[in-house]
This record gives sequence, C-alpha cells and structure tokens, in this order.
Amino acid sequence: MSEVPASSAADPRIGIRINERYELRRVVADGGTGRVYEGADVQMDRRIAVKILHDDIALDPVALERFRREYELSKSLPHEHIVDVLDFAHEPSLNIHYLVMEFLDGEELRYLLKREKVLAPERLIRMMAQVAMGLDEAHARGFIHRDLKPDNLFLCGTRDGDICKVLDFGSVKDRNARKKLTQLGTTIGSPYYMSPEQAQGLESIDARSDVFSLAAVAYECITSFVPFDGNNGPSILLAIMTQEPVMPTVRGAGAKYPILPKLDDVLEQGLAKSATIRTPSVGALADAIGRAYGIDGSHREWAYMPQAELAERVRVSMAKVPITLRMDDPFATSVPPAKVETAPIRAVSSQGPAPFAVIGNPQSPQGYSEPPLGLPSRSPWLLLGLIGFIALLVGGGLVVLVLK
Repeated sequence: MSEVPASSAADPRIGIRINERYELRRVVADGGTGRVYEGADVQMDRRIAVKILHDDIALDPVALERFRREYELSKSLPHEHIVDVLDFAHEPSLNIHYLVMEFLDGEELRYLLKREKVLAPERLIRMMAQVAMGLDEAHARGFIHRDLKPDNLFLCGTRDGDICKVLDFGSVKDRNARKKLTQLGTTIGSPYYMSPEQAQGLESIDARSDVFSLAAVAYECITSFVPFDGNNGPSILLAIMTQEPVMPTVRGAGAKYPILPKLDDVLEQGLAKSATIRTPSVGALADAIGRAYGIDGSHREWAYMPQAELAERVRVSMAKVPITLRMDDPFATSVPPAKVETAPIRAVSSQGPAPFAVIGNPQSPQGYSEPPLGLPSRSPWLLLGLIGFIALLVGGGLVVLVLK
C-alpha cells in the first residue's frame, strides 16, 4: 500500500519540468519504489502521473529492467482495464529515472476495503468482470501479472459504477521472453495473495496463478478477511501451501451482505492448491462469482452493465432463492421459498449446524415461518406427549406412538 505522501510544499521537485515536457504539480503517493506526482504533459495537454524512482531502486539494474518491461508491455497491450504506461526514461540533468502513466481519479481497492470492509455483490461482480477482461487479454499474450492484490486494483468512479484498472505490471512474467529476471526459487508478489506454486518460486507458473490471487482478493472483498494469514511472510506462505481456507459463509458470518453458499464452492475451486483442478481462467472465475449470485450472462456483459442494473438483478435473484440459516434449534425446519417475504440473512452458529435448516423472514418476531405440514414442530410433540400420558393414567396400559 502507498504510504502517506509527503507535503508538496516541502518537495523541491514541484514545479519542475522533466524533459521539457512533464511538469510536476503535486505529490500524490509515496511507495517502496518511488514517489508519485500528479503532473501535466504540456505537449499533449493532459493530466499524467509521474513516478520518480528512489535512488536505491534506480541503482538496481534488475529493478530498472522491470520498469522498462512494464512500459514496453503496456505499449504492446493497450487495454481499457489496464493502466496505460506512457513513457520510461532517464533525465541526466536531474539524475532521475521516471515512469509516466495516465492519471487516474479514484482510489485503490485497498483504501475502499479499509473504509467499507466488504463490497456490495454488484460492485464485486462488475469489478471482477473488468479485471478479467484486462487480464485474460494479457494472459492470451503470455503475460502473468504475479502481484494481484487490492493495492493494484484502482477504482475510478463514474455515474454507472466503478471503472477498474489493473496497476503495476512490474512483476510480470513474460512466458515468451528468453531473458529471465527472476532466479529459480525466488518468490515474487505479495504473500497474502500468492498461489502455492508462486510461493514455492516455481518457474512453471501460468495464468492460473493469477486466478488464485484474484480469488484471494474476492474472498477478502466478501468476508473482509484474507483467506490465509500468519505472523510473518514465511508463516503466510506455509499456510497457503498446507492449509485450507475457512469457507466464506463461515468466515464472513454476520457480514454486511449475505454470503451465498454457492460462493463457498466457487472460491474453493479458485483457491485450489493444485493448478490442474483450479478454475482455469480469470474470466471463468468472474463468471462463476456472478452466477453464484444467481444472475444470467457472463463477465463480458457484466463489465459494462450499470452497477444499479446489476444490483437489481442480484436483488431479484436473491429474493427467489432462499438462503439457508444454520441455527442451534433442534426443531428447526425448512420452509418453501414462497414463505420467504424478504431476502433472508445467513447466520452461522459457532456450535456447528443443527439437524434442520431454518429459512425465514428476519423481520418476523420468531426469525422464521411456521413449518410446513409433514414435519414436526414443538406444539405437535407436546400435544402427543400429553395424550400419551393421559392414556396411561386412564387405561392403566401402555400406549405406543409411532411417528413416521
């Protein structure tokens, strides 16, 4: 995540013009590799972002090559859902290396999650669809991002909803390149979102590694937790390679938005340890998430659908399909969908599932509707017990009740 930017007033670079073209106007972010400025391309008359590399980064030939590769990749892969990198050069008079990008108005997904904790289903579906549009194109050309995380997904607000841009292709693996920048056994990426094969530093990673990372991002957007945790980098990577994540319906119990049981299956496959059984593409993952919420179509349609329309589709779908509530009530029963008046909320007991599921209207005083005929409820059991007791007293015999 970017650090709090330094004051523009204290930065001597504010107001300078790089290469007689890029004018720096204010500091917008500080990161591990450089400081980012809002600027203006005076030749093209447009706003830009200029990243000036820290001195230690500029002295590292591998780091410099990664930035150069990011620039060259962007030129070969212009896409509306991948940030456009415009220039990369060295300015000898200032002794700086800089990267020029399109300027984006909005915020990183990381900041949104820090504030909101989780995403609304329609916002998640639209974002995942747009990320898939950009990444599937990159994957088709042999480029693996390797550092997908909330910090590298940027959301630009519009009237119809977010426009998502994938940032930072500096860690990209080019499967077509003969020259390798990463030594065998070296891990590249952010620990919380690394695939098992990436955590092991395997050279054989492919697009399915990005699928795992994007599934981890989706898990966090739904539950507000990362799927794998630890006290430090090695412990996180060990968890990724050896542990299974808690199902989203359990980890996110009580979240702001209902978590449908189908999402458990979708994210379980997306986070599969073995790439051979993992969801095959980011497009397939985006499709599976949307369909888990019960909407028709595919990510190619949802990417451009107004967020309000997606919200309505999700609302209608969730009103039709009841959401199972797990409770401790041993007399809990299932109610037909017709009994459900509003989209119910999923609740999970800490003591595990009860013998029956309760589905009902959370607005009702009891929390659930009357059980259908054919299933026991409290009052029939009490009545039968009372009748049997009276029969024993009156007849002096033994009455046996057989319930089917």
